[in-house]
Amino acid sequence: MDIFSVLSMIGGLAMFLYGMETMGDGLAKTAGGKLEHILEKLTSTPIKGVLLGAAVTAVIQSSSATTVMVVGFVNSGIMKLSQAVGIIMGANIGTTVTSWIVSLSGIESSNIVLQFLKPTSFCPILALIGIILLMFTKDEKKHDIGGILLGFAVLMFGMDTMSNAVKPLADVPEFTSILTMFSNPVLGMIAGAVLTAVIQSSSASVGILQALCATGSVTFGTALPIIMGQNIGTCITALISAIGAKKNAKRAAFVHLYFNIIGTILFMVVFYTLNAFMHFAFLGTEANAAGIAVIHSVFNVVATVCLLPFHRLLEKLATITVRGNDDDEEDEEMEGLPSELALLDERFLEKPAFAVGHCVTVARKMAELTEECLVLSTDLLEQYDKKTAKRVASLESQIDTFEDMLGTYMIKLSAKPLSVADNQTISTILHCSGNFERISDHAMNICETAQDMKKKELVFSDKAKEELQIYIRALQKIVSMTMQAFNTDDYELAKHVEPLEDVIDGINDKAKKHHIKRLQKGKCTIALSVPFEDLLTNFERVSDHCSNVAVCMIQTRDDVYDTHEYLDTLKENNTPEFRAMYDEYKAEYGL
Repeated sequence: MDIFSVLSMIGGLAMFLYGMETMGDGLAKTAGGKLEHILEKLTSTPIKGVLLGAAVTAVIQSSSATTVMVVGFVNSGIMKLSQAVGIIMGANIGTTVTSWIVSLSGIESSNIVLQFLKPTSFCPILALIGIILLMFTKDEKKHDIGGILLGFAVLMFGMDTMSNAVKPLADVPEFTSILTMFSNPVLGMIAGAVLTAVIQSSSASVGILQALCATGSVTFGTALPIIMGQNIGTCITALISAIGAKKNAKRAAFVHLYFNIIGTILFMVVFYTLNAFMHFAFLGTEANAAGIAVIHSVFNVVATVCLLPFHRLLEKLATITVRGNDDDEEDEEMEGLPSELALLDERFLEKPAFAVGHCVTVARKMAELTEECLVLSTDLLEQYDKKTAKRVASLESQIDTFEDMLGTYMIKLSAKPLSVADNQTISTILHCSGNFERISDHAMNICETAQDMKKKELVFSDKAKEELQIYIRALQKIVSMTMQAFNTDDYELAKHVEPLEDVIDGINDKAKKHHIKRLQKGKCTIALSVPFEDLLTNFERVSDHCSNVAVCMIQTRDDVYDTHEYLDTLKENNTPEFRAMYDEYKAEYGL
């Protein structure tokens, strides 16, 4: 084997790994986070978990990715440890699909139909279709499909290149002697585990083993312990992801490790015990890609069938390994905060479409808290209550935390490959969350004004109270409408915000003029001017932030991003629709 064969092997390996990564990314983007949401919702029984875990892993082509997601689910409280066990077992079965795909490269036949089933025959067609979809179409879904086809073609060409490059190794005695050494079960398992731990993909390491079968020097006796070790090595990714996680998340990673270790030991003990008496003849024969796929699948299916009835024992073993109460001390830092913040787990960043969905959930919770904060603060003006004031302060603090954590998470998420729709969603949330936080600040200002008036025993005149009540009703309406539009993606409802905001501007101007007249007539005191003006300022700014949210939603959908131009055009055109809504709100809330 000369230097050029070595370079060909390295190039083939690079193509193989890149193709697998590209195909997996394309599949994940096409799924758009739906598969992960299915895992999140439908894991009520261990058997259902096994089936879902196998199906999702078969699609995204990575048991490591599925297991890391499960660790994230458990860490964020979405999933219980008992639910995670079935998915982890199913992921080991689903990952064998890749080895079956790769085994197609071993098809040899003079029959033209069977020849077309060989990847080297149909992959050029897939590659051509894939590159056309990538280069000549603008539709994002077609781009993703093109990436899947091209990734598959590159994967199979890489496999073929590797196989051809290693064939000369059959004539190298040293290579044959190394492989003979790995026929020792312990050494073979160690080799398989180390290789898989380094590249962090059992699918890829099994593919490399399938490529080495082209040398004719790999026997089933050598391949079997290596495959067993590969199943153990794949646990390293989940174990790494569990570093710094809560106790139950660490336990989920250890369930994955113990499942593979116990399954491997049981399989090896039973198999080699039987071999001592029955002397399986196939162990001495040359291994092929299809045979590797069979062993890989049989082991994972048998291990799952045998260990699934004992899933509680696996949980117990993991709990003994990671001792302590169920996340009591870890939850202290989240005390008083909504559970939705736990969804912002960095493990989910590896599946960007899914992480975007969690950002939407968190942003909607933030909108709910913002509306509650504003409503409670304005209620304090009618009847001050210390408990309510304390709740407003708590909500304002929570909303600040939401903005900090959500903003930090989305900045990290924006660096990931996102679809156009997901990019728009992130942009909208970033813009709107800032406005939510500012609304809560104004709510806190309103609360402090009410507190100050209570302390100084200041009371507005009856006419001022009447005007403020109308203003507050309009303000609560615009906040409620804005938050509902945001939480339901209702763009038609968002169009109602700007006409009401115009009405509120009119209320604000009239309220100021009326207040000045009351001062001139002596019906109001100077001492009340400061709190009255402060309230009007905060009310008006809250309505401005509601307008910002609604306009952002409309502009993002229409792909227009000049806020001032949009509002100027809207008011200059003064469409019948806009005028009708304005007149309706003016009749209801006008002073």
